[in-house]
Amino acid sequence: MAGPTTAERGAGKSPGGRAGSARPPRQGAPARRLRLPGRRALLIAAAAILLIAGGIWVLYGSSWLRAERVTTSGTEVLTPDEVTSAAAVPIGAPLISVDTDAIEARLRHKLPRIDSVDVVRSWPHGIDLKVTERKPVLLIEKGAKFIEVDAKGVRFATVDEAPKAVPLLELTVDQSPSLRRFGADRLLAEAVRVRGELPGEVVADTRVLTVHSYDYITVELSRGRTVVWGSSEDGEAKARALTALMKAAPKARYFDVSAPTAPASSRS
Repeated sequence: MAGPTTAERGAGKSPGGRAGSARPPRQGAPARRLRLPGRRALLIAAAAILLIAGGIWVLYGSSWLRAERVTTSGTEVLTPDEVTSAAAVPIGAPLISVDTDAIEARLRHKLPRIDSVDVVRSWPHGIDLKVTERKPVLLIEKGAKFIEVDAKGVRFATVDEAPKAVPLLELTVDQSPSLRRFGADRLLAEAVRVRGELPGEVVADTRVLTVHSYDYITVELSRGRTVVWGSSEDGEAKARALTALMKAAPKARYFDVSAPTAPASSRS
């Protein structure tokens, strides 16, 4: 009877030559367990959740960080009480929830004299209102009152008394084609532009700025002096020409810088 073949003898051996070492897995063997987070990781996660929840409660739910006071700075004509009243800060509300943009919008709407305002949370209990008021550069007489106009051409307030050292603006353009072509607002802007180009020493002496038409603007100074400025164009050149004329002819009463390359002055 023939013995087992070489293939049969090696069938039960492992690659290393030892028989029976490569066994199939047992039926019903448990699968490898998933690694669960350690206790330390769970504690860190729980602490983070508690910290976030505590922070939210401190900001929104507690009485520690509430809006309790309003401070105002930068006012000159307006009073702090006027600004505070118009701001309508929700006293007692969580400071984090106070809508600073809405406060700014209310102030600019209710108080046109305000040019800009910064609304700042001052932790833990305050709201600071840092106001910048508009400054009048020209006045428009209206009956017994005066309309204040700022450097942007904004008519922002009507007052009973004219502020000191602010020139009057006269728009005598009712019959001028400039009114139909450019409109009153554009002519007002041109007047403001001329006012801004006047030399500093001339501004202090300016009494009335008159817009006769778009390209014919005059300036009345103290001591009966008159400056013909022309249009608002070439303002810097006209300012230099006027300064030179006044130095060269200090007793002149009439100055024409409408053509700054050929300025003129006279005593009459």
